[in-house]
Formats: sequence, structure tokens, C-alpha cells
Amino acid sequence: MSDKTALLLLQMGGPDSLDAVHPFLMNLFTDRDIIKIGPAFLQPFIARRIVNKRAPEVTEFYRQIGGKSPIRELTEAQGAGLQALLGDRFRSFVAMRYSRPTTIDALAAIKREGIKRVVALSLYPHYSKATTGSSVNELQRVLKEAKGDFEIIYIDRFYNHPLYIKALAGKVIRGLQNFPDPKDVQIVFSAHSLPQSFIDEGDPYLAHIQETVRLVMEQVGEASHLLCFQSKASKVKWLEPSTEATIQRLAKEGKENLLMVPLSFVSDHIETLYEIDIQYAEEAKAHGIKRFVRTESLNSDPMFLDCLADLVRTTVKA
Repeated sequence: MSDKTALLLLQMGGPDSLDAVHPFLMNLFTDRDIIKIGPAFLQPFIARRIVNKRAPEVTEFYRQIGGKSPIRELTEAQGAGLQALLGDRFRSFVAMRYSRPTTIDALAAIKREGIKRVVALSLYPHYSKATTGSSVNELQRVLKEAKGDFEIIYIDRFYNHPLYIKALAGKVIRGLQNFPDPKDVQIVFSAHSLPQSFIDEGDPYLAHIQETVRLVMEQVGEASHLLCFQSKASKVKWLEPSTEATIQRLAKEGKENLLMVPLSFVSDHIETLYEIDIQYAEEAKAHGIKRFVRTESLNSDPMFLDCLADLVRTTVKA
């Protein structure tokens, strides 16, 4: 038996090829933790109809960002950086919710190395039952089926961790340097949306997002900023205002300089590389926005890795 501790990084995942887009979307749309479509027994059938319709368009989006999502490589790099900071007693593994390596894959790899103690670290800063909740539910389901003798320690949020806030604020401050006069810039925080019903039922996601924005702006200083939401995935009411509507409104108000700050994403994937960098950038230009800049994603930013390392050290010590 190994005396090492496994660092199990929980992340959403993404297709690793254009052929993987359809199965990735099926995994996403059949997960009732993130979206409920009709009664449970009908959801796979309804999801297949939705995915068959959406997959060609989404495949084209992935084609435009290189033919796949980079999230696996970026998450593995985060794990390697975290392992280097924590030392030889720790070993990093990745569990993607909707793609490979799956939770089953990750636990099998941990078991092969004889590791019993696992720190399950969610890479979603803001807790929601649709993101961290779904990943944790999947982990617990697999553990129950496998009857594995693991000791699991959970880290399920870090939306207000000082180093996370400092890393984000640093990205915003550096992003403002791309403009001749930072005072003329509108900072647009764009977070992944959720169905409004989740918030009405007590999900803390929105409150966590709002607190992150408040803490970041305390460090950035006086500047015009607002919060909006992207990536709506169904016809039910989702959090508003949408990022698209916000860009259009700001253009009508005569704003010419936008600094986009992706929230709830700690690494580049389709929401940053396609939605913001391509789709929203084109929409902004069409509506008269002259300068449209996105802050760099955290990815393997040293301060962000220090944040994750501090979370692990504090939790394991406790």
C-alpha cells in the first residue's frame, strides 16, 4: 500500500476530437444534475434528439478552435504543477465528468498505484449542484459500485480564496493595460449561466459569483464593471442578463472598449476560445465596439497553482 495521497482533479471535460463531440454532448444532456428534460426514463431519448440537432453546429465550433477541447491537457498541466508544489507525497490524477479520463478511469489508476487517501479537488471555484455537485455525485456512485476502500477528502469551492482573487485581479489589471485609457473601459464579467430554478431552490452559485466579482474589484480599484451570463443550454429561464444582450446594450450606450473577464472557468475551453474570442468578438465588432479584449485564463498561472496547493495543505492538515 502506498503512503502517497492522490490529488483527484474534478473537471467538466471536453471532446478530444471532432468525432467525440456527439458522445460528449450526450453525456452532458443526459446528466440530470445539470439539466432535467422530462421524466428521467425519457431523458436519454429526448437528449439524443437534441444532441443530433446540435452536434453539427457544435462540431463546427470545435473545428474553429483546433478540432478539440484543450481542457484535458490544461488540467493535466495544472495537476503536474500542483504536484510539484506539494512534493513527492502527492500524485495527481484527472477525472472528467463528460469525457475521458472518466471518474472510473481515474479511480482505477489510483487503485493500481495502491493509494488509499484521495483529495477530490473540484476545479469549479463556485459551488453548484450542476457542476461540483454532479462530479461529486458521480464519484460517490462509482465508489459505491466499485466498493473501493478509499479515504476521500473533498474540496468543493474556493470562490473567495485570497490567492484565487489575487490571481484573477492580476489578470484584470493586466488586461486593462491593453487600452489607451483604462478609465474608458467597461469590464464585463461573464460567468457560465445556470437555470434560474437552481438559484430559486437554494443553489449558492450566484452568490458565490457575485462575491468573487466584489472581491476582485476591491483589488482592481474604481472601474466600471458588470456581471452577465453565457452558455445557456435550454429553453427554460436561465440567469440574466445574457452576455450577448449585455454586449449589444453597451454598444447602444456608446461604449467602445470592453474587457471580457471569464468567470467560473479556470482553464481555456470552448466557452473562452469560441464563445468569447470568436462569437462575442464578432458580435461586438458588428455593433460598433472598437476594442474587445479578453483577460488571460488562469490555466497554470503560478498564483492560481499556489491557491490550489494552499487548499490542499489546509484541508489535509485539518
